[in-house]
Amino acid sequence: MAKRRLNRQQKWRIEKIQDERTARASRRERDINRQLQAGELGDEQSGLVIAHFGKQIDVEALEGDHRGEIIRCHVRANLGSLVTGDRVVWRPGAEDLGVIVAVQERDNLLQRPDKFGQLKPVAANIDRIILVIAPEPEPHDNLIDRYLVAAENCNITPLLLLNKTDLIGDHNRAQLEALLQRYEALDYTVEQTSMHTAPEDDHTIESLLKNRTSVFVGQSGVGKSSIISRLLQDSSIKVGEVSQSTGKGIHTTTTARLFHLGLGGDLIDSPGIREFGLWHMDIEHLEYGFREIRPLIGHCRFRNCRHQAEPGCALREAEEKSEISPARMQSFRRIYAEIEASDWQNPAR
Repeated sequence: MAKRRLNRQQKWRIEKIQDERTARASRRERDINRQLQAGELGDEQSGLVIAHFGKQIDVEALEGDHRGEIIRCHVRANLGSLVTGDRVVWRPGAEDLGVIVAVQERDNLLQRPDKFGQLKPVAANIDRIILVIAPEPEPHDNLIDRYLVAAENCNITPLLLLNKTDLIGDHNRAQLEALLQRYEALDYTVEQTSMHTAPEDDHTIESLLKNRTSVFVGQSGVGKSSIISRLLQDSSIKVGEVSQSTGKGIHTTTTARLFHLGLGGDLIDSPGIREFGLWHMDIEHLEYGFREIRPLIGHCRFRNCRHQAEPGCALREAEEKSEISPARMQSFRRIYAEIEASDWQNPAR
């Protein structure tokens, strides 16, 4: 998918908005500097970013007199973009507002492209990505592979969770079993659950989240919000229904937020992502993201092998030996073609 092209008026509006944001940021930074010089800020303390609201961020104090409290904070201009899950250093300020003065090194960062093809950070320091699929809407391995490639390149452990198992019947059982077995053969953990099962009878999800920081991803309509609502027992979390006309889910969650779970673990409720585009990645990232392809990188006869019909292609030979499934190879080639055709990969287009 190519990036969206902007006309002159759209470019002018974007530049105007950016200028206004820069001016506001400069005013905030001058105010912070004034507080620093006047000695109005408290001692440095460690904190955890719980949620992001424009230029202000909710931070949970991890030490000191405010330990356990949520403090609304400004951010120093030189820190760049912060996201939910970031570990930071902050200082108490005036009017119950704090100031984030430093961010600690991240273990990983989950990003997704926006509608213009630019990367947008979603969350940081995640232990596990739980990719939720369901019999309805029908899961497609190509979309699943997009999530898995992103997780592999972010150094985040992915896990597949088949939800709504009560919708499995004779019409879809064989297809779903074949799909799950394909990923189990690659050593991906696969679990199954249903929200129609009484919580006291099914502890699958709780065991996946315990003592980890996790995030749910997947198509809208697969039941992410329902799972989160049951975990948190929070009726304010809206649950999206599957559209009867399109079969696709309706987006409900609007802001990434970190929740502490009573079972011992953290959950980042991330905005629904209908499709995880990979046009911002290069071919090397794509090859690395397929576990069975990764060991074959560099073994093709030609360095610029496109893994189509070239002689001596290590991937084709592996496919012929059934070391790579035809479905995964088809998915790989489809994403490969999209990356090749993208404006990001071919800036001269």
